[in-house]
Amino acid sequence: MVDERTKLDKLLGVRTAGNLAKHRDLVTVGDLLEFWPRRYLEHTSDLSDLHMGKYVVAVAEVKTAATRRPKSGRGEMLTVTITDGRNDVDLVFFKAWGHKDALVPGVRAVFAGTVGMYGKKWQLAHPAYQLVEGGDLGVAATDRGPIPVYLQVKGLQNWTVAECVRIVFDHLEEVPEPLPANLRRRHGLPERLEALRGIHVPKAFPEVQRARQRLRYEEALVFQTLLAQRRARQAADRTVARTPRAGGLLAAFDARLPFELTDGQKAVGATLAEELARDVPMNRLLQGEVGSGKTIIALRAMLAAIDSGGQAALLAPTEVLAAQHHRSITTMLGDLAEGGLLGGSDIGTRVALLTGSQATAARRENLLQAASGDAGIVIGTHALIQEKVQFQDLALVVVDEQHRFGVEQRDALREKGSQPPHVLVMTATPIPRTVTMTVFGDMETSTLAELPRGRSPIVTHVVPADRGAWVQRTWERVAEEVRSGRQAYVVCPRIGDGDSRAAGSAATADEEEISGVFAPTDEDGDEGEVAAPPREMASVYAVETTLRANPALAGLSIAVLHGRMAPEDKDAVMSAFTAGRIDVLVSTTVIEVGVDVPNATVMVVVDADRFGVSQLHQLRGRVGRGVHPGLCLLMTSSEAEASVERLQAVAATNDGFELARLDLELRGTGDVLSGRQSGGGRSGRAMGRGSFRFLSLVRDEEVILQAREDAAELVAADPELTEHPELAKAVAERVDAEQAAFLDRG
Repeated sequence: MVDERTKLDKLLGVRTAGNLAKHRDLVTVGDLLEFWPRRYLEHTSDLSDLHMGKYVVAVAEVKTAATRRPKSGRGEMLTVTITDGRNDVDLVFFKAWGHKDALVPGVRAVFAGTVGMYGKKWQLAHPAYQLVEGGDLGVAATDRGPIPVYLQVKGLQNWTVAECVRIVFDHLEEVPEPLPANLRRRHGLPERLEALRGIHVPKAFPEVQRARQRLRYEEALVFQTLLAQRRARQAADRTVARTPRAGGLLAAFDARLPFELTDGQKAVGATLAEELARDVPMNRLLQGEVGSGKTIIALRAMLAAIDSGGQAALLAPTEVLAAQHHRSITTMLGDLAEGGLLGGSDIGTRVALLTGSQATAARRENLLQAASGDAGIVIGTHALIQEKVQFQDLALVVVDEQHRFGVEQRDALREKGSQPPHVLVMTATPIPRTVTMTVFGDMETSTLAELPRGRSPIVTHVVPADRGAWVQRTWERVAEEVRSGRQAYVVCPRIGDGDSRAAGSAATADEEEISGVFAPTDEDGDEGEVAAPPREMASVYAVETTLRANPALAGLSIAVLHGRMAPEDKDAVMSAFTAGRIDVLVSTTVIEVGVDVPNATVMVVVDADRFGVSQLHQLRGRVGRGVHPGLCLLMTSSEAEASVERLQAVAATNDGFELARLDLELRGTGDVLSGRQSGGGRSGRAMGRGSFRFLSLVRDEEVILQAREDAAELVAADPELTEHPELAKAVAERVDAEQAAFLDRG
């Protein structure tokens, strides 16, 4: 009896199964059935898209064939020209025996090989091939349907993999059916076995499309059912409702605000107040454009928690950002942040800061304020989650830039509450709707798209680094802004090792330049690609040296900032820049989020092609935060058309959500159940267990939305899926324990 758990070596033999296991991690029948073709060939392929080193599988017709003696005088060589009707490619076989009788003009075959060049013509040297018609080389001889193309398996040809799949289908009678029958009927979807046959051995392209539709929906439903169950369990948790008291901190703070909240801020604030007042823990994601005013919303929620007798913790990813939050919140609160001090408000509280680099005395004092409850707000980095940190009554956890933290870190902070705290997660990186429904599918979501009044526009231009006059004009433009009384950022993708301050040091949690480097992946996973030698990325210290030597910047105050500097040095530099004593700050992406210097109006991103779209949008959000317009100049040495188009897309719009969708298309979704944040390339099996194999977060919004509604309906009626055992099994197998924990994004 063959089922999805059957080992492939029982059906295919040790040698073939060994190659599938070794090179693609395909061990069982189920593994092979999930190794879906990445594309299909018709019976004539397009041979126009070729380049050196590309591994190509194509169907073409033999146009000419000729033999000749090599210079050595031994044996015969065969030269064949194949065509798709418009483009020709040469094949060469250094030994003609066995090939010259098969590859005659008019014969059509599937050819597979690595593209090279001989003279000025494309060539495949000794490619593998299989006759499509009139031959005796296997299954394709009688099959006129679309030809599946799989990721290359070392030691096996594409048609060998296809034959392995056919052997499996010959022995397989049924497969588990996770979709409830009523949902299949509602959406007109085929059964799972029929869909798998349509994917691997289709008779026509409409069959492929129908199978893909079914398998996309299945993936979406299984995942959304998992999330619906998690939401249901979270709704069963209980905590302390937090309602601000009349005449308390929140009312006093609102009365002092020197500006009016935007309509969006008011709406989100009302939502948070309503959820804080419930005895079900809030679990909400707040996303908003750079500068949309998320900090004010979070602060008002924290003040509401304090009014109710609790405390709030704000977790920030870097010491620079934590210190920035501490300064800005303390400034906004004024005497309300000086509770118990001479001159402080009678209803005030304290704002404590905890970082890993604090002096012992300051750290001890802040720990005491947190434990005693004197500090209503405790702001910190990873130092907040250490065992020694205690709270009197932790009511609200705010996580800023959530993607910088691991699950264990967030869980450790939550567990410091005597009861489950309310959770607010914030991000300034706009997230496409499909991602919020999957990666953050167990959280409620609020979005701030409206910018506060008074925010200045930002203009972005692309600067080709090979045009010397443009580069010099860039630095002159920086100097003009500075001499007008303003300041500038220059961002680089790496630190460099200008001296002992950087060389040989280990990266810290504050250092983000490595994760910021853009590394696009190949969705098709073509092997044998020849990569160009990597360009050396611009570094902070090298660029600082260049700027100091540039006459246009003579007399300006230039400083560097990066994640390997000593904490006190970082704080001193950032404080000096904020105070206006530094004109030009040459930095890594450590300034990417949260840094608020309204006087900074111009940013130059060097080697901008090394950063992702959303990250560039984040970076340029550091300028234009005051009364003067912002200017962002994206400098690039790349000649790659895709890189230049990507930068031009950033320059063309300030709409972060539009750019987030573009970033998703370029980077892929990564593994949504692990820490891999980007890269859709398939490695090993079709995709990792935690990733989607057919479902696209770029294209399939309607499928995900429908599956979310169906899953909610199923779980509401049958929380444990007792009436749908196969779906329950699929949900359980979708994640292991580690991945299940990662889903808990709060």
